[in-house]
Amino acid sequence: MARSAAPRPTPADLAAAAGRTIPDLLAPDLTVLFCGINPGLWSGATGHHFARPGNRFWPALFRSGFTPRLLRPDEQDELPALGLGITNVAARTTARADELTAEELRAGGRALVEKVRSYRPRVLAVLGLGAYRTAFGRPRTTVGRRSETIGSTDIWVLPNPSGLNAHYSLDALAAEFRKLRAATGSE
Repeated sequence: MARSAAPRPTPADLAAAAGRTIPDLLAPDLTVLFCGINPGLWSGATGHHFARPGNRFWPALFRSGFTPRLLRPDEQDELPALGLGITNVAARTTARADELTAEELRAGGRALVEKVRSYRPRVLAVLGLGAYRTAFGRPRTTVGRRSETIGSTDIWVLPNPSGLNAHYSLDALAAEFRKLRAATGSE
């Protein structure tokens, strides 16, 4: 019997979620550590990454072949067994990523480097071009594999899966995720 989705947060739940943090989904030696910009209010209210309806992270993960089926945000704990994890550049929950300051993103970038050094994923995949550019001081970065590494960890920049990112359709987003999956040898 299929589990039902978690209940939708109320407007009061969402308002109360501002400024919260949610736990990372980490384990040593993951294949890919996906890194969002920061948790949104839905994530803060539910405690699940990429929880807002309309966020395309979970469908892109499935369409690219990283997961054997479409997972819901409340099933995120299944990812480490697949060699996948989730963290964020900035920990603070906001309604929109543009509420973060450049200093928060730079501080988050420094903290992210330490997480990567500690947990040693094969690939760090940052989901958001602007956040990567600010956090790592790389203003001309484009989507795809970066030439720099963190220790032995490769770095990829992928498009932000937020439904607000109109530059990428779900198909185009999944295609970028597939390129990363192919590079990990998971195909």
